Amino acid sequence: MQKIADKQPIYIRGCGFNSALGCSNDIIHQRLRQGMSPDMQPVQGWLNDGSDTVIGKVSSPLPTIDDKLFPHQNTDNNRLVLSALQQIEPDIHAAITQYGHDRIAVIVGTTTSGISDGEHALTTKKNTQNFPTDYHYHQQEPSNTGQFIADYYQLTGPCYTLSTACSSSGRVFLSAKRMLKAGVVDAVIVGGADTLCRLTLNGFHGLDSLSSTLCNPFSDNRNGINIGEGAAFMLLARTPDERQPAPHIALLGIGDSSDAHHISAPHPEGTGAETAMRKALKDAKLTPEDIGYINAHGTATPLNDAMEAKAIARVFGNQVPVSSTKPLTGHTLGAASAVEAAICWHLLRYDLPLPTQINDGAVADDLPIQLAPADTVFTKPVMLSNSFAFGGNNISLIFGRTDD
Repeated sequence: MQKIADKQPIYIRGCGFNSALGCSNDIIHQRLRQGMSPDMQPVQGWLNDGSDTVIGKVSSPLPTIDDKLFPHQNTDNNRLVLSALQQIEPDIHAAITQYGHDRIAVIVGTTTSGISDGEHALTTKKNTQNFPTDYHYHQQEPSNTGQFIADYYQLTGPCYTLSTACSSSGRVFLSAKRMLKAGVVDAVIVGGADTLCRLTLNGFHGLDSLSSTLCNPFSDNRNGINIGEGAAFMLLARTPDERQPAPHIALLGIGDSSDAHHISAPHPEGTGAETAMRKALKDAKLTPEDIGYINAHGTATPLNDAMEAKAIARVFGNQVPVSSTKPLTGHTLGAASAVEAAICWHLLRYDLPLPTQINDGAVADDLPIQLAPADTVFTKPVMLSNSFAFGGNNISLIFGRTDD
């Protein structure tokens, strides 16, 4: 079992991504540059009280899954997952050839997982007292997606699912790093996925957290979130992909915290968020001055944006460009960390301008940070991405280019 040195980064050998921002590189990059996504859609009829809201919906056709080969795994969530994984299949197969099926782990983050399939089962059956005969509760279990990935690629290494609300697919990076550092495996497929479902939307609506229009992060008029669906997956390894020339993209540092301030509200001063960011910097052996961009959790709720801005200001001052990309994807819940990590990967890999902060321009006095203006080119190829969840479950990830 080969361990890796503490200072050695974890290399990202591939990244697959599908959300309202798009599925192909061309579309993702175009929408990032334009600062808009037509797949952020106003909808009616999703909320029980008849209210309107906006959702981030995947528009690309999803791949099919053979029921005979993968019984009880042909779910909306797994088809969405496969749409992201197929983008990095050459990297996965190369890792299997290099390391073997038993030396690759699968770690997935999700919240609602396959609940939408249960909703379909109820709404499509005339007699709603019974589920259709082809529906099985196993399809709704959070572990279903991780096991599907392992089955699909015939992987026999460790396989499990994390569910810590909106930080779920960020914590998978922490688990993967520990596994790789300990030498338990040689590569890990990490990521997250959550499909749209009415249960989630109505739950957030019951908390008065949904916006009826496109979300407005870090604006004085911010009033709530948009829910989206998405899947993003990366292949992590101890060493870079020799097929690709430097610079390589790497996971440089991770910080986590659990302040447990409240079951759903964040700590008003952002103490847990600050702890996570400082731990990530320490883990990466970097200073605040080394960070070139912060992809904020930025849900566009009054409490979240205020506390996150305070925490960022205490750690970084107002010298680092900050933006939330949720107006382009919606809040993808358990997939949010992985989705926003994928955005950072695209920015670094393809040298794209920083995402400008999409909002109505109303300056908020309680947000002492520098919001990224349009057409900002980053000069420091190191990025921090935040995800904060119910119960004060916080994660900060740092990504950057390396010359290895």
